[in-house]
Amino acid sequence: MQILKEQNVDFEEIQYIKTPLSNDKLKEIASKLKLSPKEFIRKNDVKKLDLSIDLNNDEEIIQNMIDYPKIMERPIIVNGNKAVIGRPPEKILEIL
Repeated sequence: MQILKEQNVDFEEIQYIKTPLSNDKLKEIASKLKLSPKEFIRKNDVKKLDLSIDLNNDEEIIQNMIDYPKIMERPIIVNGNKAVIGRPPEKILEIL
């Protein structure tokens, strides 16, 4: 968020841990990231939660992201039709 503030970019922070995203919104984010859902889950958190997820089943992964939002990589920054995972934070500059 500091980079966005420094660049004078207006942004909306969505705390999807508190308010899980919908199935459609997660698919939209995957498309903007140009990643499959399995490419933006935190595999260590999946293990910690002892979840058994078929990583070849996008629908199952998305449903688990809805049920357990902590397994999603974060932060995800969306700008129009583009998105990036903000790690390292400088990656945000790629879509501004």
